[in-house]
Amino acid sequence: MSTTPSRPTPAEREEIARLLPVPADRDRPGRHHQALKDQLLREFRQDTAPAARPRSGVRRLAYVAVPLTAGALAVTLATNGQVEPTPGAERNAAVAPAQGTEAPAATSATVLLDRIATVAAAKPARTVRDDQYIHISSTVAWSSQSDADPVMRLDTPHSREVWLSVDGSKPGLLRERGEEIPLAGALDKDGKPVDPVGVPDPTLNSPTYRYLESLPTDPAVLLKKIYDETEGQGPGPDQEAFVTIGDLLREQIAPPKVSAALYKAAARIPGVTVVEDTVDAAGRHGVAVARVHAGIRTEWIFDRKSLEFLGERGVMVEDTPWGKVGQVTATTAVHSRGITDTAGESSGRTR
Repeated sequence: MSTTPSRPTPAEREEIARLLPVPADRDRPGRHHQALKDQLLREFRQDTAPAARPRSGVRRLAYVAVPLTAGALAVTLATNGQVEPTPGAERNAAVAPAQGTEAPAATSATVLLDRIATVAAAKPARTVRDDQYIHISSTVAWSSQSDADPVMRLDTPHSREVWLSVDGSKPGLLRERGEEIPLAGALDKDGKPVDPVGVPDPTLNSPTYRYLESLPTDPAVLLKKIYDETEGQGPGPDQEAFVTIGDLLREQIAPPKVSAALYKAAARIPGVTVVEDTVDAAGRHGVAVARVHAGIRTEWIFDRKSLEFLGERGVMVEDTPWGKVGQVTATTAVHSRGITDTAGESSGRTR
């Protein structure tokens, strides 16, 4: 049963927007705005509607980096991150309780994901304390667009580091483009945490390591939980489940048995395929597990020999008003994952 509150009507959202103050400088958001924007991306994790141009600030792999105004930010908060699809776009369908419970048919994707799961399950379990942090270092590039320029344009790849509290009891930290942005449940006007809690109520879309430890390791049960927790989010249940798992692969560490279950759960999602050769943001070639939605193919890239996760890529497979076939919409490369005692400290661990 979904716990997502009902969406406000368009008239209610317009009234909320009318009552909000308009910032004097729309195009240059400050430190606080950037922190809130990143937190919203982590918490609400909305994807683009199938038949619509991607909306600003709501994608995960292919983030559209148009600055949000204070009004738009508050409306997102007021609607719990729900965005009405563009007229004509497909709405998210209800998920049948039995979805994902059938064993997947043998395809190139299910065979590859089973091999990847076997490698993941064989890794030694980490010893992690509640007061420590998960540290992920990567290279990323997202696309941006605006009303004046609707064509998606890929940013220059740049470094990104994130520290996430193991049990969610402390604020995390994002280091990107020379900025250090606290990741916390609430921030003050200067972008600093107003309380010591980082993730007070972890979910699949805003998890902690301890939360991931609690997930079921039966792939069918895990996939049903993913469908249930993300019901009503994104453009549809299958794509939302695929992107949710992809987010966990990119910027988290999960226990070996949970990682294996995530891969096996992904094998049960309809439409998952294999791309024999692709490349991550660091120029490393690999084999990819992929899924196409709204003209964009989302790829999880793995080293061909070790089957280690390398990164993600989004690429256009259809011509649209905002991109052409072959255009890369997003690219990432994970360089290291590890555990640190403090936020801001390098873990020095490889993938």
